[in-house]
Amino acid sequence: MNPIQNRVAGKTAIVTGGRGDLGSATAALLAEHGAKVASLDVAGIPAAAAHKNISEYDVDVTSEASVAEAIRRVRDELGTPDILVNAAGIIGPAGASHTASTADFDTIFNVNVKGVWLMTKHVVPGMIEKGTGSIVNFSSIHGLTGGRNVPLYHATKGAVRLLSKSDAAAYGAHGIRVNSIHPGSMNTRMSRRSAEQSDIGPEAYYRQLVGSNPLPRQGEPDEIAYGVLYLASDESRFTTGSELVIDGGYTAV
Repeated sequence: MNPIQNRVAGKTAIVTGGRGDLGSATAALLAEHGAKVASLDVAGIPAAAAHKNISEYDVDVTSEASVAEAIRRVRDELGTPDILVNAAGIIGPAGASHTASTADFDTIFNVNVKGVWLMTKHVVPGMIEKGTGSIVNFSSIHGLTGGRNVPLYHATKGAVRLLSKSDAAAYGAHGIRVNSIHPGSMNTRMSRRSAEQSDIGPEAYYRQLVGSNPLPRQGEPDEIAYGVLYLASDESRFTTGSELVIDGGYTAV
């Protein structure tokens, strides 16, 4: 893990959710490795630590007009994106499916699924023009396994997984790769909110989630960022439609 090595030098990258824990770690690592990074997030969220290669943009990923305007600005100011990282996401309220409201459903699917689709829709044409590109969509281990605590969240992450595979099939002929990344339990604000919402309490929640892992701990944001860096870089040029699971072995046992 050599931060001096320029693994994405000369590339322009967009990272949504760029002011969150995983998104900001990803944006920072891509910037350290030479990319010009557009960090996109909703207005009002404080930006992460400044980096000379990171430019901040406000966006509402659920609004096509907002997404289109943000992508236009990025193209004008930084160049046509080579990399798109869809890291923006929300977890929503805990509870079984019958306890959720229609508004809960619409809100979480709009951010976690529609947002990925809208960003892809407006970034892909530029990638097609260039004949190359890498898209990395954030799913989750529970996009593979499901789970009882936040079923709507898990459903959105399953949708992101299959959208990634479908887009990989559709855009491969244009030189565009699409992969999903599947974090396990991470040391993030979102994870802490999920634990606090759990009906068994935070201590039991974490014990259940990571206690039997081969690596019995939570992951750190930079451990996800290095996975994104690999998928974004030309090192993964023969990798598309894949699922990169980074979970301490949760799905192995």
